[in-house]
Amino acid sequence: MRQKRDAVLCFEWSSASELKIVRTHRRKYKGISAILDKNPAILDLADRDLKSLSQGGPEGRRGDFTSENLLRALIVHTIEGDDLRGTIVRIAESPFLQDFLRLGDRAVMDFTFLDRAFNAVRPETWKRINEALAADAREHKRIDPSAIRVDTTVVETTIHYPTDSSLLWDGWRVLARLLCEGRELAPALCPHRFHDRKVKKLHLRITRYVKSAAQARRRLVNRCFRKLIARVEWIARVAEAFVVHSRRQTDLAVQAVVAEVEKVLPLVRVVISTAERANLKGETVPAAERVFSLFEPHTELIRRGKAHKPVEFGHMVMLSQTREKFISDYEVMEHRLSDPELTEVTVDRHERLFGGPPEGMTADMGFNPKAETRETLEERVGTLAIPRRLSDWGGKIASLWQRFRAGIEGTISVLKRAYRLLRCPYRGFKNFSASVGLSIFCHNLVLLAGPSG
Repeated sequence: MRQKRDAVLCFEWSSASELKIVRTHRRKYKGISAILDKNPAILDLADRDLKSLSQGGPEGRRGDFTSENLLRALIVHTIEGDDLRGTIVRIAESPFLQDFLRLGDRAVMDFTFLDRAFNAVRPETWKRINEALAADAREHKRIDPSAIRVDTTVVETTIHYPTDSSLLWDGWRVLARLLCEGRELAPALCPHRFHDRKVKKLHLRITRYVKSAAQARRRLVNRCFRKLIARVEWIARVAEAFVVHSRRQTDLAVQAVVAEVEKVLPLVRVVISTAERANLKGETVPAAERVFSLFEPHTELIRRGKAHKPVEFGHMVMLSQTREKFISDYEVMEHRLSDPELTEVTVDRHERLFGGPPEGMTADMGFNPKAETRETLEERVGTLAIPRRLSDWGGKIASLWQRFRAGIEGTISVLKRAYRLLRCPYRGFKNFSASVGLSIFCHNLVLLAGPSG
């Protein structure tokens, strides 16, 4: 059974140091520790999910680490911006961080166990944790949610830039690897040989000459595409036959390989179909019908009209922020909603969280809703500072709201640079959403723990 927390004597590390950066570092973590101690609801919410890591009944072996140890380790992991291995090394080499985790005389947990702890906490839990922190901050008048600014940003998934040839090559190499594993376990199920180098050469030749305007090169690219699609189509049929013939196998290792093949095979079929339509038939395939990664199939293509980055691959995140730079609400969208649709949603969510609509709300011109919706929102919100056109920012009061709105851009930059929201390092949409929630929670903790918090 996993304990929620232990009564651990803290060493009360002195802030005295010759280096200002060390004093600031220690003061930050001491402030965060004080906030966590004053908000037991945060640990209660995390504890409900972290108990799923325990084995056995309530009378079973006691867990080596408490839920408090794990929650604080995840906070260190996010604030320090290190990977899981680096985080554990950093904690093991720092008595101060061990004291922050309240480990007592215990050794530091392994990085694989910290990974399991992260996977155990659901995205919904991180959202409720942030709501509990916001409610406490409002109660103690650390934040004022009467005026909010709203914006969206894209958090990218960890994928390579997807092209038809690279996705076909991914499909080949993944299926070939799985079929080779199955052949080692049961040679009769897959007697084929796989010529990886020949297929990779086709992919590289397409990549090299695909942008060429020369007619000879264009014909070469088309021939290579036909061959590459045919090769991947062949290995997909081999994989289907492997699945059919493996159904009578009782070996668990073989069944595990079959499960992996069944998971990736539909995605490979989509890649084959879209590559054939786009490159052999000349069709324009909509983004909604494409797969942009075999490893992160939930990834969306998002166009935001930025000159330096025309398209981004990931998910849109909506942020709502108070004057104190506290992120009072956020939403990770598995399927993107347009900004005008989010305006009314944001007001509804703010009303649910804080008991009433905001007195003032500002966003950029992209959030301007339809005329009927805008009239309704103007009746609910005291000041709806969302311009219909750029000239609406021309007045003196409007320019003040514009300056207030621009402040969220700095916060987005901080989240991307310091809190790992530039690109999510975790796999799957569940972990993607959970990592965003953890990063925003840590941003708010550091904000409240600072000298101005």
